[in-house]
Amino acid sequence: DEKGLFYALDLGGTNFRVLRVHLGGKESRVVKQEFEEVSIPAHLMTGSSDGLFDYIASALAKFVATESDSQHVSPGRQRELGFTFSFPVGQDVVGELTKAIARAGVDMRVAALVNDTVGTLAGGRYNNPDVAAAVILGTGTNAAYVEHAHAIPKWHGLLPKSGEMVINMEWGNFRSSHLPLTEYDQALDAGSLNPGEQIFEKMISGMYLGEIVRRVLCKMAEEAAIFGDTVPPKLKIPFILRTPHTSAMHHDTSPDLKVVATKLKDILEISNTSLKLRKLIVEVCDIVATRGARLSAAGILGILKKLGRDTVKDGEKKKSVVALDGGLYEHYTKFRTCMENTLWELLGEEASENIAVEHSMDGSGIGAALLAASHSQYIEVEEP
Repeated sequence: DEKGLFYALDLGGTNFRVLRVHLGGKESRVVKQEFEEVSIPAHLMTGSSDGLFDYIASALAKFVATESDSQHVSPGRQRELGFTFSFPVGQDVVGELTKAIARAGVDMRVAALVNDTVGTLAGGRYNNPDVAAAVILGTGTNAAYVEHAHAIPKWHGLLPKSGEMVINMEWGNFRSSHLPLTEYDQALDAGSLNPGEQIFEKMISGMYLGEIVRRVLCKMAEEAAIFGDTVPPKLKIPFILRTPHTSAMHHDTSPDLKVVATKLKDILEISNTSLKLRKLIVEVCDIVATRGARLSAAGILGILKKLGRDTVKDGEKKKSVVALDGGLYEHYTKFRTCMENTLWELLGEEASENIAVEHSMDGSGIGAALLAASHSQYIEVEEP
């Protein structure tokens, strides 16, 4: 039912998007959407939060200034914004953003703060009521799903009218004795900025897959001299091998594995490798990516199980859609294929027919605008 003009601000890792969405209610849904992507200068990522929020607010002000004549909020109304922000920080980001927007001279209210997973769930659900869960597989990973409110033991307030509630799982922080942790995972965790935290994320997300491959190759270089008598110095540098590099090597289809040779030379300064060694490296990439993909599928199955959607009840044909987004899912084809195949394998043929996995392109930005619209201060005014 949402109608009107709403903004969204989607703050990713090294860039952010500003979106303007014109909603037309039931009949015309999203009438028009426009967005602009802005990269964040490196010095602002490490400086004060004031500097960062002022930079974001000034970009927002410029974007607001490009509103066309036909696309204005009604006179006397404040513009409203949905804010997607997915990092744990020590301050009230809405308060900081609100102050920065005021300093930039824009009359705008932050109506909703969401993380990218909840945003993706909202965007997916708007387009398809069968969307039951959303999963981000990118630099980091997380999942959210729609739960029956009476099934939430922690909840003590009034139940929502719909009888349903969104659960933001923060599944990246899952750890269990059943996870197949290796010495490489333990060493990576011990040397990280947040030891003991985000264990599941450290096994499956884009931030870490390349680093696990590097640690395995480093050990092989030390113990089996796979690169000759000395360990290549560059191979000892943490995070020098990034997941896009290992993905490119993993996808190398050239007969002599030319891509692998080039990556080794350009990133690690390792030249003249044998074809046998390059094949071994592809195998390491495959093992690490496969484990991550299969664990991701297990996580998704866990959600479907919790919702009772992992089996087919007599004669029931209820569809469940899982909305997925994130660079790892989008760009790492072998990871995605393995994850989806594992999910079908775990569900079995019959249950698989009722489950669909859909890529929700930039769902979180649209989702944030929709959540701003559904929490608009003007909703009551509209109703006759």
